[in-house]
Amino acid sequence: MRTAKKMGIQSVAVYSEADRNSMHVDMADEAHFIGPAPSQQSYLSMEKIIQVAKISAAQAIHPGYGFLSENMEFAELCKQEGIIFIGPPSSAIRDMGIKSTSKSIMAAAGVPVVEGYHGEDQTDQCLREHAGRIGYPVMIKAVRGGGGKGMRIARSEKEFQEQLESARREAKKSFNDDAMLIEKFVDTPRWG
Repeated sequence: MRTAKKMGIQSVAVYSEADRNSMHVDMADEAHFIGPAPSQQSYLSMEKIIQVAKISAAQAIHPGYGFLSENMEFAELCKQEGIIFIGPPSSAIRDMGIKSTSKSIMAAAGVPVVEGYHGEDQTDQCLREHAGRIGYPVMIKAVRGGGGKGMRIARSEKEFQEQLESARREAKKSFNDDAMLIEKFVDTPRWG
């Protein structure tokens, strides 16, 4: 918004009940209420965001960080509505935003990837078996995650189920998708 102001571009903010008094609401030239605090009823509502864009005659949408910024369907919806999506093309979001797909693309290209499971079977039993095969500690990650949301470390089999359930809850709340992948947790990575 600061950059937009410097460039003479008007900005429009959206906010939930929880963010009514937030800095971005005060900074914007125009602000629109989009619903209650739970993100699924506000910041993840593509229809509400597009509606505000139309009402305010916005030409572009910067999706912020997290929420819809990594949502391929939202980038496509903006395109269909003739609104510029400030971010990567939907094809890149699709391929890189779904961690299981991006891992497959990288592995096929010969890029070393951390050992793990990113398959279709999402049953607790399957994920627990793969964690055991990989060896603890493991990282449990939301397939559609971003910004550290939907990630948990299970240091032993004893805490695996609790961490899996916690990661799934957060992923469902943040990304409306609770698919997970399991990776070996690298405690002390070395670069070089």
